Amino acid sequence: MNVATKTDKMLSRKDGGVGYLIFNNPERHNAVSLEMWEVATAIIADFAADKSIRVAVLTGAGGKAFVSGADISKFESERSSKAAIDHYNEVVDKANAAVFEFPKPTIAMIRGYCIGGGMGLAMCCDMRICSDNSKFGVPAAKLGLGYGFKGIKKLVDVVGPSFAKEIFYTARQFTAAEAQMMSLVNRVLPDAEVEKYVKDYADTISGNAPLTVHSVKAIVGEVLKPESERDLKKCADLVKQCFASNDYIEGRTAFMEKRKPAFTGS
Repeated sequence: MNVATKTDKMLSRKDGGVGYLIFNNPERHNAVSLEMWEVATAIIADFAADKSIRVAVLTGAGGKAFVSGADISKFESERSSKAAIDHYNEVVDKANAAVFEFPKPTIAMIRGYCIGGGMGLAMCCDMRICSDNSKFGVPAAKLGLGYGFKGIKKLVDVVGPSFAKEIFYTARQFTAAEAQMMSLVNRVLPDAEVEKYVKDYADTISGNAPLTVHSVKAIVGEVLKPESERDLKKCADLVKQCFASNDYIEGRTAFMEKRKPAFTGS
């Protein structure tokens, strides 16, 4: 099922409890235009509203790139003035925020290039699983671009300050092995195995207790905030909600009966 869109450059489908968002511009290594960012935001909103969707997987079509950044061929029409640049940045920030704040687990399935805005988007996902031929980089220093606090903080939260500086200072492309060493990615797999691995991982997460998974995602989000901004009551309430749920009863019963639990998220 696809969200009704004005472009065929963005695709979505639903497979059981997993929603797939696909950047479909392979002839440009899935470079992203303004319209594509807008549609990505709409697709994520659809996944968030659909109670049957428990996990979202973000990926790129064609097998040669996740997202290679902005579509430079569109710069003249989309980023040629300060007002246009401000609007573009606002749309990209909205799309990244929609992924980062998505209440359900997210997996970036990366095959090939993950560059610039693709790196920014991948950092908004909970996990990153890539092929062994993937390449990562932020070429801002080669283009004279500025990166704001939010984007850099997301990278620092994942790889730490020293590696974040190395990524930006050098503006070079890093291999999948280097990315794993920096904890930029969770898993590196042979290219032919990535899709099945991610599907199995997403299905596994989808089959677990949604309230538990949601609570962990929310609490980790609070951990990453400055101590003065953390909502500890929210964390405690989410834990209480798990223990008061039908799923807690189902989990215990299934364990005793040695069967797979059927969680409903209630």
